[in-house]
Amino acid sequence: MKAQKIAEAQSLGIGAAVEVLRGAASTAAAPGRAEERLAEVTALFADDMSWVERELSAVSGDGPTPGSDAARHLVQRGGKRLRPVAVLLSAACFGPVPAEARDLAVVTELVHSATLLHDDVIDEGTERRGAPAARVVWSNAVSVLGGDLLLVHALDRTGRAMPALMPDLVATLRRLVEGEIVQLRGRVELDVTELTYERILRDKTASLFAFATRSGARLGGASAEAEQALSTFGEELGVAFQLVDDVLDYGAERSGKTLFTDLREGKLTLPLVLAAAKNPELAPPLKRIFAGDREPVALVSQLVLESGACDEVRARARDHTARAVRALEAVHKTPARALLASVAEELAARAS
Repeated sequence: MKAQKIAEAQSLGIGAAVEVLRGAASTAAAPGRAEERLAEVTALFADDMSWVERELSAVSGDGPTPGSDAARHLVQRGGKRLRPVAVLLSAACFGPVPAEARDLAVVTELVHSATLLHDDVIDEGTERRGAPAARVVWSNAVSVLGGDLLLVHALDRTGRAMPALMPDLVATLRRLVEGEIVQLRGRVELDVTELTYERILRDKTASLFAFATRSGARLGGASAEAEQALSTFGEELGVAFQLVDDVLDYGAERSGKTLFTDLREGKLTLPLVLAAAKNPELAPPLKRIFAGDREPVALVSQLVLESGACDEVRARARDHTARAVRALEAVHKTPARALLASVAEELAARAS
């Protein structure tokens, strides 16, 4: 959507704005469409998101250097801010967005940013959001400590502004850490089973999405049934989001993502899991890649593409997106609910 459309949406109530956004949406997947839709939704919450951005900027620089430098280096480079948007939309399904939801939006982005700083160390990543990774600019130790600072800020803000959410946040952090451990374990003993992949996917990615939508709904005053529906929506959205990201690793020309980055870093993705199940010849070169040898990457990439696994993963992403949208049926119809469904569908369309 062009700036004129966004300005038009901002000038309307959220109900009328939904119709503006729907009218501008393409029926076919288009490059950058998901990013445009997120920008449109962000425009509807301009005041809230401006506040969130100011808080993120302030908090990321709060702490001793160089740890705070590493944290600020990542946070101020922006990103989709999908989790904060999910919080605000989930709360808006039940009425005006409360002040606590703004704090929750900050918390979810702080946690997400912390995991990225840690992931880059574990995966030996060299670039993040179009800039050198914090670990490259400073060091692995500084990147880890920068992530730790962000986690401390997230816990502190939750304890002060939303203490009732603390048990849920701690449980979510446990899932994030356990998912990372299971993924790291694969570097020692290669495990390309779907069961292992599913555990990593739901713990590392889907859990934080579910926390964002579930807690946003709770702060918005949702009933127990509606809160569970938003939790299911977030979980399924997170699964679909990661499946799409997995596919983009094998065909990212439209997304801006560097091809085969996940494969080079030895990350378990569903196209790889499905292709390995179909073709036993993949096992030896995969072991070499996961052991740190990047020479077989081209061969493995070709075999994955030829296996048809990416088409199957696209189909699964669409299925999980449909489940996410169906979960919303338990929530009273509101413009915010319609926008949540729209965001989910646009994110899934990235892989089409």
